[in-house]
Amino acid sequence: MEEKKDTNTAPTPKADEPAKDTKKKKGQEDELSEEDQRIKEELELLVTRVQDEDEGVQKFALESMSNEIKTSTTSMTAIPKPLKFLRPHYTGLKTYFLTMKEGANKRALADVLSILAMTMAEEGSCESLTYKLQGNSTDIGSWGHEYARSLAGEIGTVYLKRKEEEKPFDDLMTLVDKILPFYMQHNVEYDACDLLMEVEKLDKLLEYVDEANYERVCSYLMSSADYVAEPEDIPLLRVALQIYQKLNKQPAALQVAIRLNDMDTITFVYQSCQDPLIKKQLAFILARQGLFLDEDDPDYSAIMNNSNRSEYFLALARDLDVLDPKTPDDIYKSSATDNRASSLGTNVDSARQNLSATFVNGFVNAAFGTDKLMTDEQAKWIYKNKEHGMLSAVASLGMILLWDVDGGLMQIDKYLYSQEDYIKAGALLATGIVNSGVKHECDPALAFLVDKIEDVKAPAIMRQASVLGLGIAYAGSNREDLLSILTPVLEDSTTSIELNAIAALALGLIFVGSSHAEVTQSILAVLLERDETSLKNTIARLLPVGLGLVYLGKQELAEVPVETVRALPGEVGKYAALTVETCAYAGTGNVLKIQELLKVCGEHREKEKEAEGAHQGAAVLGIALVAMAEDLGKQMAVRTMDHLLQYGDPPVRRAVPLALGLLYVGHPIVGVMDTLSKLSHDQDADVVSSAILALGLIGAGTNNSRAAKLLRNLASYYVKDANQLFVVRLAQGLLHMGKGTLSLVPYSAQGCLHRVAAAGLITVLHLALDVKNTYLNKWHYLLYTVVCAIQPRMLMTFDEELKPLGVSVRVGQAVDVVGQAGHPKTITGAQTHTTPVLIAYGDRAELTTDEYIPLSNNLDGFVILRKNPEYVGPLDLKQTKK
Repeated sequence: MEEKKDTNTAPTPKADEPAKDTKKKKGQEDELSEEDQRIKEELELLVTRVQDEDEGVQKFALESMSNEIKTSTTSMTAIPKPLKFLRPHYTGLKTYFLTMKEGANKRALADVLSILAMTMAEEGSCESLTYKLQGNSTDIGSWGHEYARSLAGEIGTVYLKRKEEEKPFDDLMTLVDKILPFYMQHNVEYDACDLLMEVEKLDKLLEYVDEANYERVCSYLMSSADYVAEPEDIPLLRVALQIYQKLNKQPAALQVAIRLNDMDTITFVYQSCQDPLIKKQLAFILARQGLFLDEDDPDYSAIMNNSNRSEYFLALARDLDVLDPKTPDDIYKSSATDNRASSLGTNVDSARQNLSATFVNGFVNAAFGTDKLMTDEQAKWIYKNKEHGMLSAVASLGMILLWDVDGGLMQIDKYLYSQEDYIKAGALLATGIVNSGVKHECDPALAFLVDKIEDVKAPAIMRQASVLGLGIAYAGSNREDLLSILTPVLEDSTTSIELNAIAALALGLIFVGSSHAEVTQSILAVLLERDETSLKNTIARLLPVGLGLVYLGKQELAEVPVETVRALPGEVGKYAALTVETCAYAGTGNVLKIQELLKVCGEHREKEKEAEGAHQGAAVLGIALVAMAEDLGKQMAVRTMDHLLQYGDPPVRRAVPLALGLLYVGHPIVGVMDTLSKLSHDQDADVVSSAILALGLIGAGTNNSRAAKLLRNLASYYVKDANQLFVVRLAQGLLHMGKGTLSLVPYSAQGCLHRVAAAGLITVLHLALDVKNTYLNKWHYLLYTVVCAIQPRMLMTFDEELKPLGVSVRVGQAVDVVGQAGHPKTITGAQTHTTPVLIAYGDRAELTTDEYIPLSNNLDGFVILRKNPEYVGPLDLKQTKK
C-alpha cells in the first residue's frame, strides 16, 4: 500500500532535464557493445582511407564499405548499423566526391553515397538518384529491395520534372531497365507496374511476363485502372490485353476488350482464336454481355445468340427444385402479417390490387414458363384488369415465358387476335419481352411488330407497345435495318409526344453505347422542334434518356449533343444535358463530373419553384451512375447521399433512394437497407415511393429475408394507401424475382459493364423520378424495360461436348488479393456445392478438383471444362502402387 503514489499531483518542472537528456545520449553512445564499437571504428577508418591519395587504398576501402553495408542485418524497426555510423560522415564524403577525378573509384563512391542518401538526404532532393546516375548502374539488386524501391520513387519524381522542362531522360530509362528485372524476379510485380506507370513505359512489361506472374501483373493493372483519371486508364487495360494475348489467354483478353468498350478489339480477339473449344467459351462470354457478332458457324452462333438460355435456366431450376409456380399470395405471406388488409380490403382499389398481383406474378415466375394466373386458362386473369392493366397483364406473359422464343410465341399468339386493343397491345409487348437477350435467326419479333409500327392508322396504344417491344427485343443489337422502321415514328410531329419519346427510348436501347450519328441527329431534331409544353410531359423525358443511352460510356464523345440540348429553354434543357452527360460517364468514377453534379444538387430554390428542380433528380442519379463501378466509389457516394438527404431540396431528396438502389442493385447491405427503411416512413410521399422501390432493387432476385420482412411490414403499414401499397408489391416482386435465381446487377465479376442491363435500369429509374405520373398512372407497363437487365445468377459447367457436367465447386465471399505475395486464398467462408449452383453478388466459385481445367478465367455464368491430361485420380494412384 505504501508504494502507491498520488497520481493527481501535477509533476513539477525540473530545470536540469535538458542536461540529463544530453548525459543520457552520451551515456548511450558510451554504452555501445563491443561489436558495435568495432564496426563503428572500422567504418571511420574506411572513411579516412576512402580519402587517401593512393587509388588502390581507395578501391579497397570502397569495396569494404560496400560489403559492410550490403551484408549488415537489422530488424524491421531499426536502421542498419553501417548507415547509422556513417551518418556524420555523409557531408564530408559528398564534399570529397566533388574533388575526385573520373574513374572506377568515383563511380564506386557514387554508389555508396546513393545508398547513404536514401536515409540522410533532404526530402525531395533526389540525391540518391543523382549519385546513382553517376555511379555503376549494373548492380542495383545487390543493394536490396528497399533501396530499389526508394530509387524507383525518385525516378518517377525526376521523370515528371524533366518532362515538364522538355529535357531528355534516356539515363533514367537505363536505370528502369535494371530495376525492372530485379522486381519481376523477386515477385514484386506491383512495384514494377507502378514504376512503369510513372515513366509511361508500361509496354516494357511484355518482355518480362510469363505463366508464373501474368495473373498478378494483369490483376494489378486492371485494379489500378479504376483509380486513375481518364483517359490514363486505357493504356493500363491495353497492356493487360496484350499480356493475355501474348500468353494465349483468350477468355481473359476478351473480358478486357469488353471493359474497353471497343467493338473492333472484341471482334479481333474472338476471330483470332484458333481453338474451337475456347472459341465456344468466348461465345458464352459474349452472350452473357449481350454482344452479338456476325458468325456463320451454327455451333458458335447458337451459343452467342443465347438460343439455349431458357433450357439451361430450367435445368438450374429443376436442380434447385423451384419449378413449381408461385402465386402473389405466396410472396405477400399475408397470413404472416396482421389481418388489417382483409378487414380494410374494401378501401383498396381492387383493379390496382390485381395490377400489382400481375407484376408480382410476372417477376416471381419470370423465365419459368408456368404460373397460376396467366398460363392457366381457367384463371381468366386478364379480364380482372382494366384497360392499361390488361396490357400489363398480357405483357407479363412475356416475362413468364422469357427467353423461350419458340414455345413462348405460340402461347402469346392467340392474344394478337383479341377484339380488345389493350390485349393486342399487351401481346405485342410480350412478343418483344420474350425475345429479350435472345437472337433468333427468323426474327419473329420484327415480323410481328413491324406492321403495327408502320400502320399510322393503328391505335396509339398498339403502336406504343410495338415500338417498346421492338426496342426491348433488339436491345444492344445495333441493327441498321431497324433505324428505317423507328426513325419515321420518332420524327412524326403529327403523333403524340409519348410515341415519339418511346421511339427515342427504343432507338437508345437498340444502339446503346454506339454513339450512332443518325440516331443522335433524329432525337436532337425532335427535342429542338417540339414546343416546351409538350417536352414538359413526364414521358417526354425518354427523349433525353434515349439520347443518353446512345452515348452510354462514351465520355467526351457526348460533348456535342450535351451542348446542343443545353440550349433548350428552361428546365427541359438542364434535365436533358445532365441525363446525356451522366450516361456518357456511367461507371467511369470520374471525380470531376461528380463534383459538378454535387454543385447542381446544392442549388436551392423557393418552395413555389420546386417544379423547376426536376433536373436535380437527374444529377443525383448521375452521381450513382458515375460512381457505381467500384466499391470505394460506391462507399463515398453513399456518404454523399447522406449529406444530400440532410441539406437537399425536395427534388434531390426524392432521387436519393433511387440512387442508392442503383449503387447497390442486387446487393442488399444492411446500412443501405436501414437508410431506405427510414425513408420509407418519410413525410414526403414521393420519397416514400422511391425508398420502397429502391428496397426492391437492392434485394432484386436475392430473396433477402431482412428486406422481405421490411416490405411485409410496409404492406401492413400502407394498407389504406393504394398507391404506396402498389409500390410495395412491385418491390416484393423484384425482391423474389425468378424465385431468387435471377439478377439485375449490370456488372460482371471482372468489372465489365453490361450496357443493355445498365440501359434497362437507367430507364426504369428516370421514370421513377416522377412515379405519380408513370408507374402509378397508366404508364406502369414501361416498368417492363427492366427485363433488359435480367440475367440468371448461376454457374453452370459443361463438358467438351457442351453437355451439362456436374462438378464439385467451393462458393464463398470473394477476397481482394491484388498485390498480395504468394498464392493467397481468393474466397472466404466457402461452402461446397455441385454445379449448377447460384452465385450471389460478391461471391466467387472455384473447382475443388484438378480433374478439369476451366476455359474461363472466372467461374461465372456458363463455363466449359476441359479434361486435365496430367490429372492422377485415386484409381490411377492405386494401380501405380500395385
